[in-house]
Amino acid sequence: MIDDIEALVRCESPSEDHEAVARSAEVVAAIGRRLLGTEPERIVTDGCTHLRWRFGEPRVLLLGHHDTVWPRGSLRTHPFEVRDGVLRGPGCFDMKAGVVMALHAAAALPDRDGLSILITGDEEIGSPRSRPLIEDEAKSCDAVFVLEASADGGALKTRRKGVSRYWIEVEGRAAHAGLEPEKGVNAGIEVAHQILAVAALADPARGTTVVPTALTAGTTTNTVPAAASVAVDARVWDTGEQDRVDRAVRSLTPVVDGTRIRIGGGINRAPLDGPASEQLFALATELAADLGLGPLTEAAVGGASDGNFTAGLGIPTLDGLGAVGGGAHADDEHVLVAELPRRTELVRKLAETVLARGSSSAPTNARGESGAAQR
Repeated sequence: MIDDIEALVRCESPSEDHEAVARSAEVVAAIGRRLLGTEPERIVTDGCTHLRWRFGEPRVLLLGHHDTVWPRGSLRTHPFEVRDGVLRGPGCFDMKAGVVMALHAAAALPDRDGLSILITGDEEIGSPRSRPLIEDEAKSCDAVFVLEASADGGALKTRRKGVSRYWIEVEGRAAHAGLEPEKGVNAGIEVAHQILAVAALADPARGTTVVPTALTAGTTTNTVPAAASVAVDARVWDTGEQDRVDRAVRSLTPVVDGTRIRIGGGINRAPLDGPASEQLFALATELAADLGLGPLTEAAVGGASDGNFTAGLGIPTLDGLGAVGGGAHADDEHVLVAELPRRTELVRKLAETVLARGSSSAPTNARGESGAAQR
């Protein structure tokens, strides 16, 4: 597994670099071919390469992504290494180790009938090209297991915030800032008003964050800005809050006379809430105990994943089953080596248990009882 993770980490794959993502897909395909004995289907959408293995009609989906936030050249400053039981390298935790775990778990299944593995190439930028593929693959499934990295201490992710992303563009009028500023219409001042307006939509008591992020304005230091823009990242725990923020952002109006604003974007992912993962987490807890893996914990996190899409369809979804470690997107990104086989065995047993129960409508426990029987 370490060798496979190393091969993936050394093949850098920033999301927007389609050539790099295509090369990474070939590394994933080679690992999967060796372990599973079959080629994946290569699906290219708008230049982005995704991989899918299907074994019969999908009933269990192992879901992950092979793109990262790290630009090409990151290996020079963040080299791959394994030392003192800790594996490091750009994208190792989020989530190249998880990709390898999914393939090794699938390879160890006694019967893969009903299994699907989908590894996408654009998750880190919001899955704009792979979302239809993910939703189509999940719609017939009894369970989706997401191999995203775990939360702190190895906790599974049973709740994730929903995400909305917006772009606010302001149009003003340029003029010389020294000679005749009164003839200009300052888009920078207008975007400042809009930044304050969207920031005020946050509700800390409900866990709602609305954060202005990337900002641009103006052209030169002596010109009244004719254009400005700001990106907005909004995260919420419930759909009611997501709708409230969406309506408010779309209702923004200009403050500075003579400016015009355009608003783009919208709701990207609905929240992944507790009911979507409750029964699968209970099953995972029981299986972990049977396997001697110790007690499992669960966490609610602000980050979203492709599991939000599948949970939004009403498909039971359990997230955070990938690597144990930390530092996603950060200089200290790392994976705890000792946990790799333990978590991979848990993923294998989860898939095996759900596949073995047939096509009943409720997740079963390790003894084969359905959720209805447990209640």
